[in-house]
Amino acid sequence: MTDLLAHLNPQQIEAVTLPAEPALVLAGAGSGKTRVLTTRIAWLLHNGLVSPAGILAVTFTNKAAREMQARLGAMLPLDTRGMWIGTFHGLCNRLLRAHHRDAGLAQLFQILDAADQLAAIKRMVKALNVDDEKFPPRELQHFINAHKEAGLRPHAVEAFDDYTRRRVELYQEYEAQCQRESVVDFAELLLRCFELLQRNEPIRRHYQQRFRHILVDEFQDTNALQYRWLKLLACEGGEGGAALFCVGDDDQSIYRFRGAEVGNMRDFEREFHVRHLIRLEQNYRSHGNILDAANAIIRHNGDRLGKNLWTEHGAGEPIRVFEAMTDLDEARWIVDEVSTLAREGMARSDIALLYRANAQSRVLEHQLFSAGVPYRVHGGLRFFERQEIKHALAYLRLIAHADDDTAFQRVVNFPPRGIGARTQETLQDAARTFNTSLYAAVPHLPGKSAAKLAAFVRLVEDLRLETERLPLPELVDHVVARSGLRAHYEGEKEGQDRLENLDELRNAAENFAVESEADAETLAQPHALLTEFLNHASLEAGDHQANAEADAVQLMTVHSAKGLEFDVVFLSGLEEELFPHGNSLSESGGLEEERRLMYVAVTRARKRLYLSCAQSRALHGQTHYHLRSRFLDEVPPELVKWLTPGTRFGGGAFWSPARVDEPPAPSSSRVLPGGFAIGQNVRHARFGVGVIVAAEGGGEDAKVQINFGDAGVKWLLLSLARLEAM
Repeated sequence: MTDLLAHLNPQQIEAVTLPAEPALVLAGAGSGKTRVLTTRIAWLLHNGLVSPAGILAVTFTNKAAREMQARLGAMLPLDTRGMWIGTFHGLCNRLLRAHHRDAGLAQLFQILDAADQLAAIKRMVKALNVDDEKFPPRELQHFINAHKEAGLRPHAVEAFDDYTRRRVELYQEYEAQCQRESVVDFAELLLRCFELLQRNEPIRRHYQQRFRHILVDEFQDTNALQYRWLKLLACEGGEGGAALFCVGDDDQSIYRFRGAEVGNMRDFEREFHVRHLIRLEQNYRSHGNILDAANAIIRHNGDRLGKNLWTEHGAGEPIRVFEAMTDLDEARWIVDEVSTLAREGMARSDIALLYRANAQSRVLEHQLFSAGVPYRVHGGLRFFERQEIKHALAYLRLIAHADDDTAFQRVVNFPPRGIGARTQETLQDAARTFNTSLYAAVPHLPGKSAAKLAAFVRLVEDLRLETERLPLPELVDHVVARSGLRAHYEGEKEGQDRLENLDELRNAAENFAVESEADAETLAQPHALLTEFLNHASLEAGDHQANAEADAVQLMTVHSAKGLEFDVVFLSGLEEELFPHGNSLSESGGLEEERRLMYVAVTRARKRLYLSCAQSRALHGQTHYHLRSRFLDEVPPELVKWLTPGTRFGGGAFWSPARVDEPPAPSSSRVLPGGFAIGQNVRHARFGVGVIVAAEGGGEDAKVQINFGDAGVKWLLLSLARLEAM
């Protein structure tokens, strides 16, 4: 027993050796929560307080479950494979397999992953002759899963209008189809298991009596149904119930969009009359300045359980902050710093580039590619490999070269236009017969099958003619809209990221056009620059630095970085409406979630942290001017070293600090087109006195967003607004 506790600090020992009663362990970032969980199990088993069969341990990933089993196997001479350690879905699957008849399932029921579930919904929609534009399958999938995760079957869903009523009917049809086919989706695993335990008292009592200790990892990420499932198994805190040992961190609850309920921690503390709330605050990962910054940022959130991270590692280096003129300048600076660190001996794999939104990776990827720096996009695809980008590029490739069969096959029926597999096979046969491309074979097809293909060919021909003289960025915009891609993704419940990536493709085209070294004669040829751009995209997409063992810089969103750590972290795009995200500012609790996300980002860094922002950024096909993120202002100035040199903007002085380590002038001094500045007070003839809070565009198209107080917030065109400086 002494050996088990030898390497724990006092708070960890207190958590491991708690009596058998409900307990909440508030485990800060890098505080050794996995060690505490596994040691708690080992301590209970070693002391004969429970048998291996009496343990139920719940994790959020299979990787975490395997790691827990491996650690337990190293601590104690026992076979952990028979223990109930796994994810919510894995444990529910195990229980349902054992009681499939009571759950109303076939013995060999199959599990649908997300892609299989979507395919099943598409089949149902087609079989019922449902308009998939009015009821997009992906949106139906979200509707079904959201209600299952809330514990609601179709009969319990309130339908306030005909549209919702029809979606409820389709939810019911989907359930019937799954039952006929003996398949179960992920959301169904948990709901079916919960319902089984709720209605079948003998089975419920059996597991309540079996599992004397229930341990839960990442408790802050549980949703409403998962918490109800845990309460059922633990007798909801009643006499004789299991000891529910929950480990989590309310400051790292960042999955509200997936249904996570940070309030479950407060509810658990209240409903189970928790006497022991233990805070693990000693951090074994980061240096002190990084932790002090994280503590200062998260204190701005209210309704926290509260903790303060500290370390014995010492203060370490100051946090480096850089404010660039543009997002391109920001990316160049980041890549220069990465290259310098690599030359000094830092492994690239120990360097992470974090960002709030997937679309931000494109400009970083471009600069890394141009500098020959190997990189890996973690938890996602590289920019030019993303589905929506490959679709858009396929249309562009057909405009430049109609005989591109790969591009043709990719988009001939995307967005869906009723051209099925059989029609495409007939077209392929015709292409082989006439020894021509698929595109050229369309006129040779007889009958009805040719009509829809001919319409697709006309669309491509129209796009070629309509874009012949368009500048490259406008060409991309036009093709994305006219092809139907934009409308398709606008119709998807979770299509916002894809739309942002399509907007970023337009920015990529604009940057390429500016940087292009093509001569005037080449540019005079229709679609010549488009061809060069497509070649550039292919090179970037194809240059994988494919060796998986290669020393590569890690790129990822902050959400993807949760649970990871790196010696050096660059966090870019720290501007209002980007991070914190604009959507969060109008949602209840949204800003607090963004701040938790910032806290997670900061605490990924072990030794060195870089924070950066840009005074202007190309977003959604337009240039935007935003204030520096409030999160930058929440970092105590004594922890910061400013790296920004004096810069120039629009031919005149923008700001020039006396020393590099001094912060630049406040955001309110930013000069904008027309001579105005963000933060400046102005007067409007109709709306009165207000303050400029944001701007976008340039020249005659420059717009400013002004807060006029009682008159509201307005976007005004500077060339027409006739603003008076105050």
